[in-house]
Amino acid sequence: MTFHLEDATAADIAAITEIYRDSVLTGTASYEITPPDEAEMASRFEAITAKGYPYIAARDEDGALLGYAYASAFRTRPAYRWLVEDSIYLAPAARGRGVGKALLKELLVRCEALGFRQMVAVIGGASPASVGVHKSLGFEMTGTLKGTGFKHGKWLDTVLMQIELGDGKATDPDLKTYPGTLFSE
Repeated sequence: MTFHLEDATAADIAAITEIYRDSVLTGTASYEITPPDEAEMASRFEAITAKGYPYIAARDEDGALLGYAYASAFRTRPAYRWLVEDSIYLAPAARGRGVGKALLKELLVRCEALGFRQMVAVIGGASPASVGVHKSLGFEMTGTLKGTGFKHGKWLDTVLMQIELGDGKATDPDLKTYPGTLFSE
């Protein structure tokens, strides 16, 4: 499958909404039950990109959206500002074709360049495909939360995986640079 990566834009919201809708209705990556509409997805996109977090689109040779990935705050308390959580969603036809791995790899590069020190993956339903792609790029298993979601008529576990970015915890961060300036204390 031929594809390229670029920044997602507001013009992608309709396609992002459709990909996410399918994931909500058929998968366990999201524990949402009812898919949000375009207005809500646009609001979420704006909230993420306005803070300077990366939001990446994967497109086929015709420009159609195959999937997207973004980093966002793991928690909004100031001490967490050096930690981001990744999210990756793929159109059904793009799954298992290397698109998710390429998106995650690019997300890691961009987050490290921005100065983040850790990335965490919160994997709903303990998806073997998602666990595998994260592991292939160096994420380590940090825990499993048992029976944390109930969706599609069954209890689901949530897997936590983590990777250090840049200096990780080896050095103190510079609070005067991004992401040090993300939250006021």
